[in-house]
Amino acid sequence: MILLQLVDIVVPVFLVVGVGYAWARLGRGFDNAFVTQLVMYVGTPCLLVATFDEVRPDPDAFSRMALASLAAFVGMGLSAWAALAALRLPARDFLPALTFPNTGNLGLPLVLFAFGDEGLAFAIVVFAFSAVGHFTVGISVARGGIRPRELLTLPILPALVLGFALVVLDLHLPPVLGRAVDLLGNLTIPLMLLALGVSLARLPLRGFARAFLLSVLRIGIGTAFGFAMALAFDLGPTATGALVLQCAMPVAVYSYLFAERYGRASGEVAGAVIVSTLLTLVTAPLLVLALG
Repeated sequence: MILLQLVDIVVPVFLVVGVGYAWARLGRGFDNAFVTQLVMYVGTPCLLVATFDEVRPDPDAFSRMALASLAAFVGMGLSAWAALAALRLPARDFLPALTFPNTGNLGLPLVLFAFGDEGLAFAIVVFAFSAVGHFTVGISVARGGIRPRELLTLPILPALVLGFALVVLDLHLPPVLGRAVDLLGNLTIPLMLLALGVSLARLPLRGFARAFLLSVLRIGIGTAFGFAMALAFDLGPTATGALVLQCAMPVAVYSYLFAERYGRASGEVAGAVIVSTLLTLVTAPLLVLALG
């Protein structure tokens, strides 16, 4: 019975990833840049607002989830930096990959299948911190410089403010607007999974030993801080599940894109994306089982 439940949660997600992978391997056209921008600038903000318009987590639980997410990312970043220093690996090459998990393409659908709409609401909070961190700290580390104005280009921030306002003030969108936002938000998860599959098909796999090491560090550090922060901030079962799964996700594709753009060991980071995603096939069901 438990095995069937795990299959129901994990297999559909990776089947859709497999469709994207097969599509790319067959040489079919897929504009990953366009899909990524559509998801980032339209789909994800709409998914966030639509979720909070329908699901109402307790404001106190919502606030504790935000604090736990922030603390988890700070902890993961510091631990990743220490691990890289101990291994004598350059932080500018690998710190973003170890710090920021794939909370979007893989994390959101896994949490949705495992913990339903309430879990998705909490998972979006983690995703928001991950996206902001990735496009500020992550890109700054890879580039070697900070550009604070890039924060202003992230539409997820005003969407998060609007979603938080809906929860705190107990408001709802007008029905016509709510249905439109919901339709656009429903694009997000299938497109994310297809884009992940296409990306995996196009990435080069280099330096398997190092890729495996980085993958184990990414998932191990994330899992540890997910559980630790859930305990420290006294999160409920659903919020705990969302935080742990999100923190334990594999290396994000954006880490490869930043490494490629700024000349930061992109081949090895690409290998870590592939290997860590495959490892998640094993670790995600085990975590769901541990989380009940």
